[in-house]
Amino acid sequence: MTDLSSLPASRDAEAADRSYIGLAREIHAMVAAGAFEAGARLPSERSLADQFGVSRTQVREAIIALEVQGVVEVRVGSGIYVSAADAARPVTFEVPRGPGPIETLRARGLIEAEVAALAATERKDADLDRLFFSLTTMREQMNDKAAYDTADRQFHLRIAESTGNTVLLHMVTAMWDCARSDPLWDKIEEHFHSTALREASQEDHQRIFAAIMARDANGARDAMRAHLSRVIAEFTQAWR
Repeated sequence: MTDLSSLPASRDAEAADRSYIGLAREIHAMVAAGAFEAGARLPSERSLADQFGVSRTQVREAIIALEVQGVVEVRVGSGIYVSAADAARPVTFEVPRGPGPIETLRARGLIEAEVAALAATERKDADLDRLFFSLTTMREQMNDKAAYDTADRQFHLRIAESTGNTVLLHMVTAMWDCARSDPLWDKIEEHFHSTALREASQEDHQRIFAAIMARDANGARDAMRAHLSRVIAEFTQAWR
């Protein structure tokens, strides 16, 4: 394993581009320059975060971006390894379009929590019927990820619809569509999404629904915030 302490710093810490894209670009350049040979294990997330002065979440997103481009391979329970050279691998790092998946989830946590609170005060009985249908569909499709994901999206959009505010509905829809069209999202789900995660999310959804049904705005806000915080925690758990 390459000792990062022996590598020259390529930028001043205070002037560093601290986004995951900047970090991914630097790691890609190091691999291209031969700092890490094919098959070599990269330093841990903590080491990379300390070296580049970024958060471990940014390291996670950078590694996912590099994996999508075939630069590294993540072996959950083992570590992050440099992939064998491939003619299809881009010579330079190709900047992903749009925000990273964790960035999107954090935005959703802020916005959808308030949307849920407003839905609790504005919802109609017909809204509850639609929410309950989505909730039931998720339960029935627990072992079918594609069908579950469709019902999951519908549940969150139904909450936004319950506010009666089309701007909020458009915002929530845009955030969902942004994430689901992102290959980084697909890759991070490949590593961390599981039936157990869907089951935990279903319990979260039940609490959100119960608060909206009870017209408990604070409860709905807290339940939605806790739900998305838990998903972020699942998706940012450390690779061994």
